[in-house]
Amino acid sequence: MLATFFAGVLLVGQTLGRDHSSLSRALLGDSVLEDPTLSHNVSSCPGYTLSSLQETETGLTAQLSLSGDACNAFGHDVVNLTLEVTYDTETRLHVNIYDTVDSQFTIPSSVIELAPGSNDSSLKNNSDLVFNYESSPFAFWITRRSEPDGQPLFDTRISSLPQTPIPPVRSTDNSTALDGFPLVFEDQYLQLTSALPIDTNVYGLGEVIANSGFRRAVGPGNGTIQTLWARDIADPVDENVQPLIVSHSSAGSDILLLTPPSSNVSLIEYRLLGGTLDFYFFSGPSPQKVVQKMRDADIPLEVMWNDIDLYHALRDFTSDPVSFPADEMKSFIEELASKNQHYIPIVDAAVAHTVNDTDIYDPYTRGVEMDVWIKNPDGSEYVGQVWPGYTVFPDWFSENATALWTEALTNWSNSGIEFSGIWLDMNEASSFCVGSCGTGADFSNTSVPFLLPGQPGNLVSSYPEGYNATVWGPSGNITVGGTSTYGNNFGPVGTLSRRGVGAGNQTDVDLNYPPYAIHNGFGRLAEHTLATNATHAGGYVELDVHNLWGLMEEKATHLALLSLRKGKRPFIISRSTFASSGKWTGHWLGDNFSLWEYMYYNIQGVLQFQLFQVPMVGADTCGFHGNTDEELCNRWMQLSAFMPFYRNHNGMGAISQEPYVWDSVANASRTAMQVRYSMLPYWYTLFANASTYGTPPVRALFFEFPNEPELFGIDRQFLIGSDILVTPVLKPNISTVDGIFPGRGSVVWRDWYTHQVVNATAGANTTLDAPLGHINVHVRDGAAILLHAEPAYTTAETRAGPYALLVTQDASGYAFGTAYVDDGESVPPTPHTTITFQAQKGQLAISSTGDYIVEQKLDTVTVLGVGADKPGSVQVDGQDVDESSWEFDAGLERLVVKGLGVDLNKGASLTWA
Repeated sequence: MLATFFAGVLLVGQTLGRDHSSLSRALLGDSVLEDPTLSHNVSSCPGYTLSSLQETETGLTAQLSLSGDACNAFGHDVVNLTLEVTYDTETRLHVNIYDTVDSQFTIPSSVIELAPGSNDSSLKNNSDLVFNYESSPFAFWITRRSEPDGQPLFDTRISSLPQTPIPPVRSTDNSTALDGFPLVFEDQYLQLTSALPIDTNVYGLGEVIANSGFRRAVGPGNGTIQTLWARDIADPVDENVQPLIVSHSSAGSDILLLTPPSSNVSLIEYRLLGGTLDFYFFSGPSPQKVVQKMRDADIPLEVMWNDIDLYHALRDFTSDPVSFPADEMKSFIEELASKNQHYIPIVDAAVAHTVNDTDIYDPYTRGVEMDVWIKNPDGSEYVGQVWPGYTVFPDWFSENATALWTEALTNWSNSGIEFSGIWLDMNEASSFCVGSCGTGADFSNTSVPFLLPGQPGNLVSSYPEGYNATVWGPSGNITVGGTSTYGNNFGPVGTLSRRGVGAGNQTDVDLNYPPYAIHNGFGRLAEHTLATNATHAGGYVELDVHNLWGLMEEKATHLALLSLRKGKRPFIISRSTFASSGKWTGHWLGDNFSLWEYMYYNIQGVLQFQLFQVPMVGADTCGFHGNTDEELCNRWMQLSAFMPFYRNHNGMGAISQEPYVWDSVANASRTAMQVRYSMLPYWYTLFANASTYGTPPVRALFFEFPNEPELFGIDRQFLIGSDILVTPVLKPNISTVDGIFPGRGSVVWRDWYTHQVVNATAGANTTLDAPLGHINVHVRDGAAILLHAEPAYTTAETRAGPYALLVTQDASGYAFGTAYVDDGESVPPTPHTTITFQAQKGQLAISSTGDYIVEQKLDTVTVLGVGADKPGSVQVDGQDVDESSWEFDAGLERLVVKGLGVDLNKGASLTWA
């Protein structure tokens, strides 16, 4: 089975198919304000005709002209377009369609700088991907050079494909039937549709948790609508949360996956609120006093996190003088550091507006002086409402924004809050009112317009599924509201609701109510975030750049930390993300719920972000909203120990969920964390490979086994790298779990803890024992994995100890692995060494290359699959090892050699016979 990445969507060959849930919403967007000049009838759009084609050194350019009368479906048709096709590398093809006069918004290169192409003219004839086209009506499709007659990877020739007739795309009765899929390019609406094989498996599209699973629903009569519009919402199911790597739409968009009735093709359709169609196609053969209590309980604690209760008056860059006095915080953080532990506080997106002239709050006043706050169309400050009351928002397009951010973080650190990293929250950006509601308001009003969890009327009373207990009481209703006081801010007409202030130089388009309404879960685009007519430096408007806010804050914070903590890699966790966020930050999966289904969604989210190139990702363990319970927290603490980002985070008003609260959870956590810390060299190598080659540390099973269709829908198990299989319990009140073992019997899987070979059913589920406190972990044959021999309380203490090596030979005796080692904190490029392990029958060779000196020695080597006969001798570099230093288990076919003291910088040879 072959696979391809395109526009951030991963598609894999054909599969057996399965049932999918129905679309949760109608396929049609509803215009909020009717404009009589717009038809809303895409089927009448004429498409485009290609002309004036010119070959370039690395591709081609051409003109696209409207083929007939404008349809003006959800905007006004752009008559002349330019097509640019560039063969960037052997495996990357760039297709860009934009308005010839270049008035549509495009993402500035200052925000996302894409890797340049190779400028190799030979790629036109030897690239793995080929651009094909028809002139009239214009359509294009992408094929592999090695399979010129094979299934196209992307194909907009919908009308030419063999299929049964399909009714119009938007009939007069607003049905969801589809037909004729012309390219639509308007000032406020873009549409492009591609055919897919009917059983195509689609992954990615953006951050979302879905009942249909990690694999997105495409099946006949059903499908997926994925909306890309960042919003502050507690992890909704099958709704929009974060956009990432789909075309390059920083404005809102819908992506549809569906199979029309009576059709033998499936479709992927992009519907955008503006901008251009800028696609990158990628080719590949396969998808590759809590602190002390934690120490007393001997549960490793690497980082202490602080949420907004740290703040004074809920203001960024402060600490409450009563609850968190600066001198005590300084002593506390220094104590953590002395024990090789770290401290990370939260930074919210919104910065408090001062209450009056006597109110001293430097971050706001300095921002005024440096002119960095987002504005209203008339140039006044845009004032929203968040936790501290009325707030302003940094405009990352302002030339001084990063300088202000660096100054604020530096002053905060110098005040005693000396952090090791930063946690960025609310950066969609979130606002509790619609519009610039603070304009002209009384700034002393700092009330939040809804009840917080745990307050009277909003007690936390929910428990996980399967929990049998009396709930604490009725929960209150949460209402979110606010009144816009900015004149004409959301009127249907008037100059302030029209662009006309830059942003692609368009005029006379509706900023507040685009004629096509994407399926935003909040409805109106400005709900719970910034108004779409808020303005930025350079003339940009929020409608165009909304989805970039979090990314730009991440970049500014990353650069600030580089300046503040010189020579050390910044560590950041952020909620909102966009394409290239992984260069600047990690991500946590938002405000989830203490429910078993959200533990399952944890896996979906992590797998999605591996595709998005944001490898450092994980969920709030045990859940954030609602009360957890002992069983759920037990299972979840173990699951998260095998995720890249691992944090237990609880909401206000809920019961305590520190792992030491329950003995069984403490025991389960210690067990799983010991494995996690022993695996740190393996994890570190995976992250180095992700940075260098883009390979994901956590992988769906099909990624390693693309020729096994039964794996395409598996998202209740996952692989760490290529060698470690994790099969967690995701349901309450059970003591077994079903899991599939990839390889269809050709791969030997061994239990991580016991090293016993699993008697697995080929190509189907195998039932495994899973008592409370045990998570099933298995290791693949053919692997050689460097480990820490003595997992300790922190990573620093663990790294100081010796190494161990686990070798799991396949049937031929072969095993292979590498380990990347550096100092763990210097900013790359930094000295590093790569250690290689290669086993053949009866021997293991260890070699290394690089300029980093590995101080810790290799103490223990465990070899599995050596055969049932005990070796007569064991040698290291030709010298016999005393028999008291090695042991053999015939039943496990296991040889363990201890006390080696091998210098990994020099390498060694281990033999047995």
